[in-house]
Amino acid sequence: MKSETEYVLKTVEERGVRFIQLWFTDVLGTPKGFSITPAELENALSDGMIFDGSSIDGFSRIQESDMVLLPDANTFQILPWMIENAYVARIVCDVRNNDGSPFEGCPRRVLKRTLDSTKKLGYDFYVAPEIEYFYFKDDNSKPVCLDNGSYFDLTVSDLATELRKRTVVALEEMGIPVEHAQHEDAPSQHEIDLRYTDALTMADTVMTTRLIIKSLASQKGVMASFMPKPLESEQGSGMHSHFSLFKGEVNCFADADQDYGLSKTAKHFIAGVLNYSKDITAVTNQWVNSYKRLVPGYEAPVNISWARNNRSALVRIPVAKLGNSEATRFEYRAIDSACNPYLVFALVLAAGLKGIDSKMELMEETSVNLYKEGYDTFSSEAANPLPNNLKSAIENMEKSDFVHEVLGDHVFEWFLKNKKQEWARYARHVTDYEISRYLPYL
Repeated sequence: MKSETEYVLKTVEERGVRFIQLWFTDVLGTPKGFSITPAELENALSDGMIFDGSSIDGFSRIQESDMVLLPDANTFQILPWMIENAYVARIVCDVRNNDGSPFEGCPRRVLKRTLDSTKKLGYDFYVAPEIEYFYFKDDNSKPVCLDNGSYFDLTVSDLATELRKRTVVALEEMGIPVEHAQHEDAPSQHEIDLRYTDALTMADTVMTTRLIIKSLASQKGVMASFMPKPLESEQGSGMHSHFSLFKGEVNCFADADQDYGLSKTAKHFIAGVLNYSKDITAVTNQWVNSYKRLVPGYEAPVNISWARNNRSALVRIPVAKLGNSEATRFEYRAIDSACNPYLVFALVLAAGLKGIDSKMELMEETSVNLYKEGYDTFSSEAANPLPNNLKSAIENMEKSDFVHEVLGDHVFEWFLKNKKQEWARYARHVTDYEISRYLPYL
């Protein structure tokens, strides 16, 4: 730790960094933070910085408001913009209680606790997400697209494409490797795919990437949105995530002698994820709007299923490049871009480990296009749907001992409380659709 601290202090001095932002995340995945000056940095790295936890939903009560942010020196990065011609850096922090003990309501703590258990089993867990999002004109009254592009369109002069390119350059300058970037299917929809790394680094990186995308767009008077389904007649934004499990340099999911090149460990792991998929959907898809994306016909999964190279399934097994068994992995396609990545990665990992521990058997591979099967079918492949609204997802989560165990009492209880409040507000809201559809006729 000493060497990392010395590196941070030296870099701040040599680069003339004037502000250091201390970042953390609330239970819903909302980025939070405040800035300190270089004069406070050494003390912050060793002892942390006190802040008012009662101001953050789900953190602490007013009578126990003092909490501590402890910066993780390994996450130090200089941000791709300046304030008053001065460099700005950020450090991701763990939230601690005032006595220095880990705060159980910190989402980063939930993932670190799960990874610690995984490490004891000898495993390393890697993630590679595909982050989809929209650019709109900065008008909060309605989404107005900046382009009319579709899959892989090559455009040279529109603002949205320029913003995506600037974002990739900014991420690379911060040391965040991008595998590729593209225009997605819907107008004004774009995608940035991050190169795989360990789950904790990737969760930090997802939070950073979303903020960089939004910040660079805002500088040009544009709104970047990770809302799962902002356009009714177009597909929504997912965060399809690729997962793999290693022991040292060995990919535990790869076995050329097994069916599909998937090891028994991989099959048990995927079986565990599928087994708990209903339980975790309230976290992978935590917003009322998330379920407007998880509908038939819009390239999002609606049923619990798996398949090789079939993008209608909940879990997809991509074809590994010829001769590269180390690339063997699975893709979980329900997750949307507005999730809390710390909680999602923890739950997917824990579900997979449950599958390994219990030697769960993998269900039969789906043989149909589930986009067409949808909800209104009784075929065996489509008979086991995911929750189709937030209320149903909450009910599945609330009765899940598994999710409770992984998240811990604090996060589990507060997350459910917040989501129930969100559903209650939505249930009593009278929409424009209802007014236009019913007011003239009833």
